[in-house]
Amino acid sequence: MRLGSHRTVLPTNLAAVPNRSAETRARIQECALKLFARNGYAATRVVDIAAAAGVSHMTFFRHFPTKEDVVLEDPFNPVIADLIAAQPLGLPVLERVRLGLLDSATELPEWAVAQTRERIRLAACEPALRDRFSAHLQATERCIVDRLIEQAADPLTASTATAACLAALRVALLDWGEHGDQTLNERIVAALGVLGPPRAAH
Repeated sequence: MRLGSHRTVLPTNLAAVPNRSAETRARIQECALKLFARNGYAATRVVDIAAAAGVSHMTFFRHFPTKEDVVLEDPFNPVIADLIAAQPLGLPVLERVRLGLLDSATELPEWAVAQTRERIRLAACEPALRDRFSAHLQATERCIVDRLIEQAADPLTASTATAACLAALRVALLDWGEHGDQTLNERIVAALGVLGPPRAAH
């Protein structure tokens, strides 16, 4: 789906070949999500995840402080911040954040969408994870605000615009993860559409 005449190219850091540490981290997360789907989140132990990933439990904790972090930590925060930073500087800050988040819904590869779906489904359905989901969005918020301030945005404006857009994104993600009657892109477009329309396609 093309959201307008300006199309942001996905930053190369998402497509880059991961180093060994990143590969280990990704393998741990992939194995954890499979075990959660098969055995349930509560019944899956850290030692089970480590064994499935072929690492020690100490290696697990080097990558993820807790079992919850396997689900909640988002590796795409820098990508989202890059997409927002790539929006035209002449636009209002709120619009730059909104359009950058819209781009993120269309630019992520299929494997990332599938993994995100499972992570968000768990966050939506597990009460303990749902409570922490909002707290983890603060890391995304900080990443975005820092990039906007680097581009000379007023700190208060950057924080307010980012908080508003991420509140809409949170609603879209939890609704998508829990119900799944539309695609991720459709839910994000609908939620962020409350704050403004998508760019008209040319």
